[in-house]
Amino acid sequence: MVVGLPKRWSFLGFFIAFLLLTPLLALLITAALPDGEVFSHLFDTVLPTYVANTALLMLGVSLLSVLFAVPAAWLVARCELPGRQFFQWSLLLPLAMPGYVVAYVYTDLLDYPGPVQRFVRGLLDATGPGDYYFPEIRSLGGATVMLALVLFPYVFLLARTAFMEQSLSLLQASRIMGASEKTSFWRLALPMARPAIAAGVALVAMETAADFATVSYFAVPTLTTAVYDTWLGYGSLASASKLSVIILVAVFLLIYLERFARRRQQLFQRQALTGQIPRLNIGHWRWLGVSYCTVLLFASFLLPLAILLGYAIDYFDVSWQSEFWQYSWNSFLLSALTALLCVLLALALLFVGRISPRPMDSWPARLGATGYALPGTVLAIGVLGPLTWLDFGINDLCAWLGLTGPGLLFTGSTVALVFAFCVRFVAIAIGGIENSWRRLSPSLDMAALSMGKGPMALFFKVHLPLLRTGILASLLLVFIEAMKELPAALLLRPIGFENLATHVFEFVSDERLEQGALAAIVIVLVGLIPLIFLNRSLEKEG
Repeated sequence: MVVGLPKRWSFLGFFIAFLLLTPLLALLITAALPDGEVFSHLFDTVLPTYVANTALLMLGVSLLSVLFAVPAAWLVARCELPGRQFFQWSLLLPLAMPGYVVAYVYTDLLDYPGPVQRFVRGLLDATGPGDYYFPEIRSLGGATVMLALVLFPYVFLLARTAFMEQSLSLLQASRIMGASEKTSFWRLALPMARPAIAAGVALVAMETAADFATVSYFAVPTLTTAVYDTWLGYGSLASASKLSVIILVAVFLLIYLERFARRRQQLFQRQALTGQIPRLNIGHWRWLGVSYCTVLLFASFLLPLAILLGYAIDYFDVSWQSEFWQYSWNSFLLSALTALLCVLLALALLFVGRISPRPMDSWPARLGATGYALPGTVLAIGVLGPLTWLDFGINDLCAWLGLTGPGLLFTGSTVALVFAFCVRFVAIAIGGIENSWRRLSPSLDMAALSMGKGPMALFFKVHLPLLRTGILASLLLVFIEAMKELPAALLLRPIGFENLATHVFEFVSDERLEQGALAAIVIVLVGLIPLIFLNRSLEKEG
C-alpha cells in the first residue's frame, strides 16, 4: 500500500461509486413521491397476488433446483461414475439457455396442440381436453419447472465444490465408527455442504425474483411483471418504484442470508484436507446415476437446443437475414462497450483500494458492486430518473443560453442502456479482477515503490501485465451477461433499436420463436464461452 496517497485518489473511488449508486438512490427518492393513489389501489386489489406468486415461485424454484442439483453434484463429486468428467461441466450448460426460450420450447411440446398431448389423445382415444387430465404448462407450476431447469447449475456448482473439498479425515473417522456410506452422507457430508447449497439457493432465488420474460410469457403475475405493467400501463413511475422497493428488500435479504451461509462455510474449510477423497464404487447403481444425469442434461439443455436447431433449419428465411445481422451487430457493440467500461471502472475502484493506506478506500468497490442485486426492471426505473433530470437540465441550460437543445441526449439513445448495464454488471468485473489481484504479493508493490515508481507506473508496469487473465475473463463474463440481459433492454432501448435479446423475446411473445430461432441459438452459443473457461478450472480441480 502507498503511504501518503493523495486524497484525490479517494475522491475518484467514491465518485465512481456514487455514479453507480445513483439509480438506487433515484429509485428510493422516486418511491417516496406521491403516486395518485395508484399504489393504494394495487395494494387493495392485486398486490397480495403479486407478492404471493413471487414468494411461491422463489420457493418452488429453489426447492426444485436443490432436488435437481444435489444428487447430481454428489454423484459427480464422490462416486465412480461413467462420464463423470463430462457431466461435471456439461451440467453447467443450462445456464447459457434463456428461461423464456426453454418455456417456449416446452409449451410447444406440451400444450394442447403439441405432439405430446396429441399422442396422449391418440393413446386414450380422447376427443377433447375434458376427456383426460394433463398438467397446464402455462401456469405458476410450469414457470417454476422452467426456471429450475435453467437455474439449478448454480446449486450444482457450489454443492459439487463443497463435496469435493470436504475433509478426508472426518469422512474416514465416520467409517471407522461404523457409519455406512448412506449414514455418512446424511449426517456428515450433507450438513457440511449445507452452507454452499444455501448460497446456491440464494443465487437461484435472486435470479427467480429478477425474472421477467418467463413469467410474462406464462402470464403469471409477479412483482417484476407488476413493475413493468404499472410503469407502462398506469403510467405511474412512483408506484412502480414502490413495487421495486419491495423486490429490493427481498433481494437484499437473500444477499444477507447468502453471506451468512458463506461465513459458516469458511469455518468448515478449516478442517484438515489430508488427501483426495476416494470415490465410491456404487456397483450397478452407477448406471442409474448416469441415467439421472443424462435425463437432467437432456431436459434442461440438449432437447431445447435440438428443437431450436430444428426451428432454425425449417424456418430459415433469407428475407430477414439483414435484420438478424443488424441486431447481432447492435448486441455486439452494446455488450463490448459495456464490458470495456465495466473492466475500466473495476480496475479504478480496486486499484484505489489496494494502494491506499486508508481502510475506507476499500468501500467504493463494495458499494459499486451493489448494482448487481438490482433486477433489470428495477434498474431501468432507477436509471431513468437521473438521466431524465440530466436531459431536462441540459436542454434548459441551452434554452437559457439561446441555443438549440440536444433533445433526449441520454434517455433517447443507447447511453441509458450502457449505463444500466454498467451498473448491473460491474460487480462481475470487480469479482473477477479482485480474485486475480489478491494473488499478487504486496512485496511487488513495495519493490516498485522503493525504486521510485509512482502509482501510475506501478499499475501499468507491474499490475496490469499480471492481471491479463483476470481482465480477459471479466471482459468475457460481462460481455455474455450484457448479451442476455432483457428487462433493462426492453424498458430503456431507444425507439427503433433492437438487439438479439429483445428480438428473440418479441418472437416468443408473438408465439413465433421458430422465425427467431437463429438469434436464440447465437445467444446460447455465446453464453457457452464463459462455461468453457469454467470447465478448465473444474478439470484442474478434479
